[in-house]
Amino acid sequence: MFVQPYVFFEGRCEEAIDYYKSVLGAEVKSLIRFKESPDQSMIAPGAAEKIMHGEISIGDTTILVSDGRCGGNPGFQGFSLSITVENEADVDRFFNPLAESGQVQMPLMETFFAKRFGMVIDKFGVMWMVIKHVAGK
Repeated sequence: MFVQPYVFFEGRCEEAIDYYKSVLGAEVKSLIRFKESPDQSMIAPGAAEKIMHGEISIGDTTILVSDGRCGGNPGFQGFSLSITVENEADVDRFFNPLAESGQVQMPLMETFFAKRFGMVIDKFGVMWMVIKHVAGK
């Protein structure tokens, strides 16, 4: 068994996918649009082209994504996606683009548990932590 994050972007999923492709190297594994659903009653007006279900990979992780109910206001509270990298240069490579259009919650710094660590809320409201662990931890 394993647990996967399923992130609902409330109408901004395709924009989020394109963004994560450019800043995190995400790759699209699959996309199903609402118009492809066998139950057309599920489709909200104007949502036929929106993403009903998608899978993207970032590194070795698959994240499930959707436009959800297409309400326009995603609410990401109570969780964070964490990127663990192997070298300090990768901390900057992932953190800085997320911070550029997002909001830094904790600037990159050395901590007792990490060689470098920072937290940022991206432009969609998703909290990301980027970490390079101290050797041996």
